[in-house]
Amino acid sequence: MDRHDGQDGDRAALLGAGAVLASLISVNFGAAFAKTIFPLLGAAGVAALRISLAAVLLWLLRRPWRWSVPVGAGWWLAGYGATLGLMNLCIYLAFERIPLGVAIAIEVVGPLAVVLFGARRPRDFCWLAAAVAGLLLLLPLRSDAPLDPVGVAFACAAGLCWALYIVAGKRVSGVVGGDAVAWGMLAAAILVLPLGVAHAGAALLSPGVLLVGLVIAILSSALPYSLEMEAMRRLPAHVFGLLVSASPAVGALAGFIILDERLTPLQWIAILCVMAASAGSALTVGHKPAIEDAPQ
Repeated sequence: MDRHDGQDGDRAALLGAGAVLASLISVNFGAAFAKTIFPLLGAAGVAALRISLAAVLLWLLRRPWRWSVPVGAGWWLAGYGATLGLMNLCIYLAFERIPLGVAIAIEVVGPLAVVLFGARRPRDFCWLAAAVAGLLLLLPLRSDAPLDPVGVAFACAAGLCWALYIVAGKRVSGVVGGDAVAWGMLAAAILVLPLGVAHAGAALLSPGVLLVGLVIAILSSALPYSLEMEAMRRLPAHVFGLLVSASPAVGALAGFIILDERLTPLQWIAILCVMAASAGSALTVGHKPAIEDAPQ
């Protein structure tokens, strides 16, 4: 391999890693900020506002209508948008009921499943056991469990959508490029906006709410998803999964700083179990697949 090719590969990997980390900071602090207006609009209303404004921003910035969508990519774009919309809606419904860090620890099992897709050796499944242990510590299986079971269920649903989002996102990023985010966000808005209007009504059009929603849309959707799309084009699945493993800690930090959410020692242990599972599996899984190797 030519030395310049190696340098280009290293540069691409660094850019991809930086994009993922910047995305994690943006999306988690944006989520914490969004939670502060849940009393005004409800989780569904805030999710609809965030996604719709992000779609408008992305369409104005990228102008994806200038290029035609390749034949056969439309269904993948629709699926990508649907998983994007449902993922955001479900995790906001989880945030409404349980702390940010806990909800994200449950949700991150989705991308962890993508990383474990190629697991073959017994030690690979040690990380799966760590993830299961973390989930069991978080699930409301005890009568004195402090977590809302509905919130936990929504976080689990968000994790499933996240896994599907990675698979569909990698597929459309290779065909449509960065414009996939704009098309996907439009599809997500079409899906989620009616639910938000039904819940929040005319409050969504208040000038103050729209201004706050614009900030949330930039932090939580337009910026991080654009960054993730660029990262997916540069990183294999195991590296992407390794970096994403930091998400629960970033979410817990954002929840503490902005919302004063304080987790119990048991919840921190559970979060660390999930983070260790995600990071460990990404580093040691026997077959390190590219994201496009994931089931389709």
